[in-house]
Amino acid sequence: MSDLYLKFVNTPVGKTAAQSLGLPSPIPLKRLKRTDQPFIEGDVLVGAADGARAIATVGATLGASAATLHHASGPDTLADSAKAGNKAKALEITGDINQKFSALVFDATGIKTPEGLRALYDFFHPTIKKLAVNGRVLVIGMDPASCRKAPQAAAQQALEGFVRAVGKEIGKKGATANLIRMAPGAEEQLDSSVRFFLSVRSAYVDGQVVRIGKSTEAPATNPVAPLTGKVALVTGASRGIGEAIARTLARDGATVIGLDIPPAMEDLQKVTDSIKGKALACDITDESAPKLIADFAEEHFGGIDLVIHNAGITRDKTLGNMPEHFWDMAIAVNLSAEEHIDEELMKRALLRQNGRIVCISSISGIAGNFGQTNYSTAKAGVIGYVESMAKQLKNGITINAIAPGFIETQMTAAMPITIREAGRRMNSLSQGGQPVDVAEAIAWYCSPASSGVNGNVVRVCGQSLIGK
Repeated sequence: MSDLYLKFVNTPVGKTAAQSLGLPSPIPLKRLKRTDQPFIEGDVLVGAADGARAIATVGATLGASAATLHHASGPDTLADSAKAGNKAKALEITGDINQKFSALVFDATGIKTPEGLRALYDFFHPTIKKLAVNGRVLVIGMDPASCRKAPQAAAQQALEGFVRAVGKEIGKKGATANLIRMAPGAEEQLDSSVRFFLSVRSAYVDGQVVRIGKSTEAPATNPVAPLTGKVALVTGASRGIGEAIARTLARDGATVIGLDIPPAMEDLQKVTDSIKGKALACDITDESAPKLIADFAEEHFGGIDLVIHNAGITRDKTLGNMPEHFWDMAIAVNLSAEEHIDEELMKRALLRQNGRIVCISSISGIAGNFGQTNYSTAKAGVIGYVESMAKQLKNGITINAIAPGFIETQMTAAMPITIREAGRRMNSLSQGGQPVDVAEAIAWYCSPASSGVNGNVVRVCGQSLIGK
């Protein structure tokens, strides 16, 4: 459904009216227009605190981009910014700054004490007002759990509060802020995540924290079609978010098995035919479903590389009024079926080496939702499943989750207008997301270069004010 308010406030009359009434004036978000689009363009400024561990790697990634790269100079606290590489030009940030920056990237991995957090102020205070519309702020720190001393852990945990607050300040520009937490020695795993968070693909991902661990060396991939040769299973693929996932993975080179219930077969077939994939009619709650899926994958492709558990349902009622089949169905579709399918694929060794499993959780599973005890329970269970499985999977297989916020779909279009408008505006970007926003985050998880991204739950919610 079209967001008429968003369109109105971006007209001269609407902008004036919103300003006079003190209403939000959301900026239209830029999204991917072509597959060979550079991940970042324009002027990019990088900075680093003393002892920075990631600055050279980040500088190499940005140095290979279409951006004009600068490194901060001036304050003594930012001396290590010069380690961004010879493609980065020094930029004095203590005086007047003429540029508008597409992105501000800061390496905070070297901060060991609360006093060291001053480097954040020294870098961002003179530059944050120079961030362009639809700009990006990206901070890279260490996982506090890896810090041996309490002051260092405190300083690294402080980065989360900083990034989330910055995200709320810059959201009026359609800009986002995110934090990558790097495990010691995981510098070489940063590339795919830096590219994602600085690109238009992450338009609706805001205020998020992602952990990057050590892994095998990330393989070289075709940047236009990184999933070439991969086979992807997408459940609930006939429409909405599932359709967007199927189309996005196919765009990136994957062959897609689209799965949905038999009544949705006509719509599903149209989707899979258009992306040269295969359609599979199946009710994932049937006892025979895992074997049926595994048999299909083995017969047609000999295995699967990417498993996207998108299928889901809501059966809303307050707990006291909820019939038992509403409870059982929500748990079965949204949680149990995922476990059973994965178990069958792995038991038969059909999930290939360096495979990817992506589950769909929800803000409802993080913050709870009125009248959705069954759905919230299931979606919270998805998070527990992902976090546990991430510690058990072998052979380079990773598992992660996406927790969508308000996404413009047929389901949200059917909401009462007051609830729908509240859902759209109650985030830092003051607008709803698009199904492709969820799909782009999943494509990032699925990239062969994302082998260090494991056990994460990323919200695609525009930094919703609901939940943490």
